[in-house]
Formats: sequence, structure tokens, C-alpha cells
Amino acid sequence: MLRIAVVGSGPSGVYTAQALVGQPLVPGVLVDVLDRLPCPYGLVRYGVAPDHEKIKSLQNTLRSVLEHDQVRFLGNVEIGAHGLTPERLLGLYHAVVYCVGAARDRRLGIPGEDLAGSHSATDFVSWYSAHPDAPPAGFGLGARSVVVIGVGNVAVDVARVLARGAEDLRPTDVPHPALGALAGSAVRDVHMVGRRGPSQAKFTTKELRELGALLSAEVRVEPADLALDPAYASDPGTVRPPAAGASQALAAVNRRNVEVVRGWAALPDRGRERRIHLRFFLRPVELLGAEGRVTAVRFERTAPDERGGVRGTGTYEEIEAGLVLRAVGYRGVPIEGLPFDGTTGTVPHLAGRVLRHGVASPGEYVAGWIKRGPTGVIGTNRACAKETVASLLADAPSLSARRITADPLDALRAAGHRPVEWPGWLAIEDAEAALGASLGRRSVKIPDWAGLLTAARGERGPSRP
Repeated sequence: MLRIAVVGSGPSGVYTAQALVGQPLVPGVLVDVLDRLPCPYGLVRYGVAPDHEKIKSLQNTLRSVLEHDQVRFLGNVEIGAHGLTPERLLGLYHAVVYCVGAARDRRLGIPGEDLAGSHSATDFVSWYSAHPDAPPAGFGLGARSVVVIGVGNVAVDVARVLARGAEDLRPTDVPHPALGALAGSAVRDVHMVGRRGPSQAKFTTKELRELGALLSAEVRVEPADLALDPAYASDPGTVRPPAAGASQALAAVNRRNVEVVRGWAALPDRGRERRIHLRFFLRPVELLGAEGRVTAVRFERTAPDERGGVRGTGTYEEIEAGLVLRAVGYRGVPIEGLPFDGTTGTVPHLAGRVLRHGVASPGEYVAGWIKRGPTGVIGTNRACAKETVASLLADAPSLSARRITADPLDALRAAGHRPVEWPGWLAIEDAEAALGASLGRRSVKIPDWAGLLTAARGERGPSRP
């Protein structure tokens, strides 16, 4: 029998647990899925936009794994500098798989980035998703103009939430304080800005089209921005085919994106309450401010270069902004006691085996974004987890020889940890349903640590072994 700890209860962690208990080679594997938070599901709970209910329904699939007889959820257990060390954790299990994602956003590295009113989109998403680490004061939405830097799906989500009417969000699980702030928002113009063109943007067509479906906002596109895109032929009604060697699937998505954006560029002003301005070929060079607060973003106009990237043109433009949100990607966060590659933001590994000084560390593995970087979609984590589990199972004979305590949960409690088990999570679900009912809404997320842990203490149902 193997006892395995999986650190992280997002898709990569749960898919790892699923692969471990679903394989026939080593029967009877017991998996503890540990998470720093008292709630499971990772970015599915705290990263997927509240109005994307179809994607959020993936929680049902993850739930079925966490309710498996050979899987145990242990929330409120931190690994690293302020919690259990990796060395101590490995002493409790035959093996540990780290599936901790990429929790930190990338910075722009430009002057003014630390002005008040400049934030990461990650923090903004955490706020409207009720992450307990989100700033308790929330975000001041008194600015009429907001700049979102980035042209990926996170930028699209942020722009859509800012432009959507609060009544549209009321049926979702947005925390009540955030819903109230969005209802009183003064935002009228949301500028989503990328340094490249629409044919190189990272958003998917489905998410992009959702911007055009908003009843409270209209999408505006500058035809001059589109004219710079290399996807256009001399006839702007034609989109060039992909270059030789380009990914046909990716090129198809990009062509559809260009067609959607081109359609918006041809629409007249419809006079709606809010506007989403899609801007391209603009690179941020400085955040401007007054009295310590951001007031505008200075951009340099870019143009395509011969290598498929962009170059600066020496022409500049300023866009007014009382709030700036950067959505330019994620980075992994090092865990004290684990090796970490600061360049890639990942843990060095070979087929999922953690490498210490170039040598595989017995019993330590990685899966998900901390393994490969923030790439792919949710489903990509399944294949990634299977590769890591295959490595772990190949090592099973040596791993099973390691001596461990009978039940790691006893050792965790003896060390002063107070894990939230599955009944505690069910109690949180009940409390959130009751909170929503008291507000005349559906289930509403509890947004703070104290509230979550208080709710978890009202556990219902028996604890699984």
C-alpha cells in the first residue's frame, strides 16, 4: 500500500489523485489531497469568472474524485515557510506530488507600476471570486476609465466583469461586497490593450465573442490598429493564410479572432452606457500619476517586425486611467525547501520527478503549472498528471520500502495543524447556501478566512478514514 500526498486541490491535483486511484498496477493507493485553503477546486473556484457557469460546473467532476473512498481532502494545511516543510511532509508519506500552480502574476517592469490604482488582474479576479487572500478593502471603482493591459482570456474576463451590469452578476456566486461595489461602479470606458495585433492575441474566440453579447456595453475597435496586423492582405476583407510551418489549429483560432474584431470595427456607435475599447499594437512604457495615484498609461506604438514579433516606432499615446489592471501572465511561486527555477517559474523535474542538483529526489514529484509553466487549458492538466503518475508508479517498489507513520493526519494534528476535512468543506457549502438565501440570492461565497473556518467548524456527516 502506498500513501501519497498531493499538494493542491485544483484540476492538476485532483487529476493526479484520480490517476493514482484509478490505475491497476498498485492497488489500494491512499491519497491525501492537501490544500492551503479550507476549500477545494483551486482556480476553478477562485479563478474562473462567476458568469462562466459551464466551466465552473467542472467542480462536479472534481468533487467525484475527492469523494472517492481512497481519497481524503485536508484543507487549511500550508506547506513551506509558514507551515509544514517539504522534508517533514515527505516523512509522513511514501511520496508527495506538488500541484501548486502558478499563483503570482507577471509584472510589467515599467515606471509607475506601483502607483495606487495599479493592480494585477490576479488580485482583481481574487476579489470578485471571494478568495480569502484578496484585499479586504476591495477595489475602488470610482474611475470612469480603466486600462486592462493584456489580450488573453484573463483580460477578457476582467473587462467583461467591469462592463457587465451588476444585475447580470446577481444570480452568480460573486461575494456581496464585490457585487455592491460593481453596482456602484463609475466605470464607463474599459480599454483592453495589447502590444501585438488580434491575430497574435491569446484569447479564445468563444470568450472574445462574449464581449459583444453584453447588453450594457458595446465594443469599439480602432480600424487603424487592425490595418497594422500582418494577418490582413492588401484587401482588408481578406485574412492571410497561416505562414508555412505555423500551427493550423492555432491559426484557425486567430483567423476567427480577426474576423470577430473586424466585424466590431465596422459597427456604428450605439450609445450604450459602457464601452470596451480593444486596442492593439500599443506597448506600455510608463504609468503616469498625480499625488501618488495613477492617472494615465503611456504607450508606445508598435509595428510588426520581420521575426513575427513587434518593434517600437517612437510614437507615443496616452490613455486616461484611474485604475490599471495588468493581465500579462502568471508565474510559479517557490516553496521553501523545494528547488525552483526562477527563470521559468517552475520546479526542475524529469517526467515529473523533482530534480535536486540535477538528480531525481526520491519520493518528490510535480504536476500542473508548477511543472510545465502556465500553459494549456484545464484539460491539459489531465495528460500532465498521467505522465507524473506513471513516473511515480515506476518508482513504487522503492517508495513502498520507506517507513512512514500509520496515519499522517494524526501527525498533522499533533504538530498543531487543524485540517479542514471533507465534512468541513460541506459545512462551508451549507453556510454559503444559507448566506445566499439570506440575501435573496443563490449560494454566495464567504470571502474571508475567519468566516470560512468558522463555517467549517459546523461540520456535518462522518469523517472518512
